[in-house]
Amino acid sequence: MNVHHDEARLTAHLSDLGVQKGGVLLVHASVRAIGATTGGPATVVRALRGALGPAGTLAVPTFTPANSDTSPQYLERVRGLDEKEVAELRAAMAPFDPEVTPSTTGLLSETVRQMPGAIRSEHPQTSFAALGEEAAKIIENHHLDCHLGEDSPLARLYDLHAQVLLLGVGFNVCTTFHLAEYRVPHPVRRPYNCVVTLDGQRQWWTYEDVALDDGDFAALGADFERASPVGTVRTGRVCSATARLFSLRKAANFAQHWLPDHRPTS
Repeated sequence: MNVHHDEARLTAHLSDLGVQKGGVLLVHASVRAIGATTGGPATVVRALRGALGPAGTLAVPTFTPANSDTSPQYLERVRGLDEKEVAELRAAMAPFDPEVTPSTTGLLSETVRQMPGAIRSEHPQTSFAALGEEAAKIIENHHLDCHLGEDSPLARLYDLHAQVLLLGVGFNVCTTFHLAEYRVPHPVRRPYNCVVTLDGQRQWWTYEDVALDDGDFAALGADFERASPVGTVRTGRVCSATARLFSLRKAANFAQHWLPDHRPTS
């Protein structure tokens, strides 16, 4: 028999895990891993906000790599296409619009993005959306040439001592670790190119930023969990999903020291 989890059950599990009332929470989630819920993804969002309480803030990544020709997603799309087909594809690529461009980081993030009262940052590749007390502080002033560094919502989440919830997903998608890539000595930088609207016109825009790489995040997360004091990473079940909850600040600090020891310097 299929069990449909309701909002009260979800909220209780999240509170038992340690989601802080009045706190700030960055969530990466697989709605499918949670199991069937009465009311679907919107119920999960309400449960998260219920665990946070009226003074809390919920944040999610709402990334959009599809409008870039420097992303793995684009390179996969053009694989095997001839020159004419590539040109047609590029001409049809829509510029980023924070109001309507869908998030590609999961059903939960897309649901949050569309919630009444949600606000979204304007970075054409690595936007975030947030709901709640500190939403504006987190979202505002996301510089367009800074994916996930000091001028991004990640740094504001760090400042606000946010928690990170991995709900049915692993450390391999833990965006927090990217902040550490900016904080290591002499980070590698590279150009990025994407479709945006500038001065009312659709155009390609090239900028330089830190070279982001999540290929070793699973190993980084495993070491963070193993090396940290007991209770630093709280694990449990949220309905059918395995969940991990931890301090964004502690994770970013650990990664900042881990990365130089585990990545080549050239």
